[in-house]
Amino acid sequence: MDDSAVQVALRRLFERHEVELEPDEDRWLLTDGDFPAIRAHWQAGAAGEPGRLDVDVVVAEDRCIEDSFAGADAREALAAFEQSSFHLLLAACWYVTDDRRMRIAAWDIGVRSWDAFIGPLVTRPTAGEPQPMPVDAALALQQAVTHLALVPQLHWIHLLHRREGDGAATHEALLDGEPWAVGTAMLGSSAWPALLPDTAARQLVLLDVRDY
Repeated sequence: MDDSAVQVALRRLFERHEVELEPDEDRWLLTDGDFPAIRAHWQAGAAGEPGRLDVDVVVAEDRCIEDSFAGADAREALAAFEQSSFHLLLAACWYVTDDRRMRIAAWDIGVRSWDAFIGPLVTRPTAGEPQPMPVDAALALQQAVTHLALVPQLHWIHLLHRREGDGAATHEALLDGEPWAVGTAMLGSSAWPALLPDTAARQLVLLDVRDY
């Protein structure tokens, strides 16, 4: 599947949720000719390795959510995107919310109230249906973000977990695409579902300010 076909598939995915996006000459899908805008690029794997779908969502000038999804082919990677991140982006950026696909909470961060869109924990290789974030882990994440000095705009947190073949576990948290040391420490000390060896799990959380 080339990038033109990926754009068509992505556009149809939004259309199924009653969001009409307009393509431009640079493969972006625009909202009424403006932000938010989204595009995806598929890179096939080599020698039996999975390929990678890179998804970029521009939410404002100079602010872009970047994400990647593995798959045997582009369709599988697009399905991974739909399963893990799509519905959160749809809710926070296009205001179409399906609360069956995420947990939505109100968090106080600094002096403002925020909507937290908490996505499911999605594993690769797939191990059944995506699981909700454990309550204890969600509370630990909420506590970790409480003292952040966040500019009143959309923010994104990627939580990444991996268990190596020898059983060693690694964790990484990214805030707005940058390493977040406090979040990484939180992942290492919180109760998360056990992963099988050679398994990775990922989760997306979006924070959107309620008031200005």
